[in-house]
Amino acid sequence: MVEDLKGKETWRLFRIMSEFIEGFDELSDIGPAVSIFGSARLNKNNKYYKKCIEVSSLLSKNGYTVITGGGPGIMEAANKGASMNGGVSIGLNITLPKEQKPNKYQNRSLHFRYFFARKVMFVKYAIGYVCMPGGFGTLDEFFEALTLIQTHKIYPFPLILFGSEYWSPLMEFMKKNMVKYKTISPEDLDFIDMTDDPKEVLDIINKHMARKMKLIKSTEPLKKEEGLTKIKNKKIVP
Repeated sequence: MVEDLKGKETWRLFRIMSEFIEGFDELSDIGPAVSIFGSARLNKNNKYYKKCIEVSSLLSKNGYTVITGGGPGIMEAANKGASMNGGVSIGLNITLPKEQKPNKYQNRSLHFRYFFARKVMFVKYAIGYVCMPGGFGTLDEFFEALTLIQTHKIYPFPLILFGSEYWSPLMEFMKKNMVKYKTISPEDLDFIDMTDDPKEVLDIINKHMARKMKLIKSTEPLKKEEGLTKIKNKKIVP
């Protein structure tokens, strides 16, 4: 095991650490954010590209930061919609053999070498996910977040599938096959929303944000009381 950590492997650990550190430093001040995913292969003439601009524009106008993978296609549309409205438009770029070319609509960019470090940033700083039609990468991000919520590893947040024409077969598979074979519970599907309406996306995110703020405010008196108790119980050493 020690031999495996020598040479290049040791430096790889430092590179991984540097990606986490840079991500935490750069994204710690972005405020409430929504991560938007989708295919790099859908161009500006595609209806979902246009819808994505509409979604991200609405989110940006309402004070939400938009986070994408930084590439072309749907990612470009999401960054474009945010930047058009003067919002924070973040791209978490990654080096890939093809398709991943950074789009010009990012006003804050990070570059990653490792998918797992990048995926942490998507989920850590998001209060919701919007999944436009996409491929394996989009499914990967969606199901990872769904698994983390299902297993109580993260606080539940909206997982929105945009485009019923595209996503309905997947939802049907989960309802008819996965629930039928009891590989998931019926209530697990309650974590997922599906819509074709950009305004409904905003509504879902706003309602979640309101619930979250209410929860935060409800815990403030408890934290204050806990802090006073600690002060009272603190022993003063002369």
